[in-house]
Amino acid sequence: MKLEGKAKMVRIHFGENDTWSEKPLYRAIVEKCRELDIAGATVFRGIEGYGASTLIHRSHLLSFSSDAPVMVSVIDSEEKIQKLMPYLEQMIHEGLIAISDVEVIKYVHQD
Repeated sequence: MKLEGKAKMVRIHFGENDTWSEKPLYRAIVEKCRELDIAGATVFRGIEGYGASTLIHRSHLLSFSSDAPVMVSVIDSEEKIQKLMPYLEQMIHEGLIAISDVEVIKYVHQD
């Protein structure tokens, strides 16, 4: 598979405690991306953040919330990202989905 030039990046922001089908939401998203043969997905666990609720989430023993922020970043062609979007819209009950144009300089995949 070769991916170079114009592509799309989706960033999905939500809380670490969010789930889908009785598994962590981030795992469900990565598994769906793999099922759809998307080039790649990476999960990032945040140190601190807040969203629509304005409740600050941080990974600290004395904080009010242990629901650390999570971001999943996915990059592939516009066509493949569009195939993913209906699934994300079902899976994300509270969070943010953002799509950006990106330029892929090099993507190496060996069979």
